[in-house]
Amino acid sequence: MIRDTIARNLRQAREARELSQEQLSFLANVDRSYVGSLERREYNPTVEMLEKLAVPLRVRASLSQDDG
Repeated sequence: MIRDTIARNLRQAREARELSQEQLSFLANVDRSYVGSLERREYNPTVEMLEKLAVPLRVRASLSQDDG
């Protein structure tokens, strides 16, 4: 399921940058609880949201890609 892949890649990218959910949410200008909800697979992010999160993570907005 794409939601699982996005959640896994988001968390991996955030942890690789050594950012907390709170730090990422501040840098991306989104609510911290939303970042947590994405990582828990509770929401499907929009393309715009993926782009907002990708900038501080220094990754492409294709967080949905499954590398495995």
